[in-house]
Amino acid sequence: MPEPRYEIRIRGRMSPAMAATFEGMTTTVEPVETVLHGPLPDQAALHGAIDLVRALGLELVEVRKVSAAPDVTPEA
Repeated sequence: MPEPRYEIRIRGRMSPAMAATFEGMTTTVEPVETVLHGPLPDQAALHGAIDLVRALGLELVEVRKVSAAPDVTPEA
């Protein structure tokens, strides 16, 4: 079973160094938010990421579970 993937939205822009603390997640910068994307294997990892947001003094906007489907396109 593939790991669930999450999207974590943070208000404002994070520096590359700060974004690097979220290991295994990619970062997208939108006009007023930074969006972290990536797999988190379990609830403990999700809560760890949320705790890291708080520890860095960032404002959490939204956490959303997105498709847990593998990145493989089924053959027709």
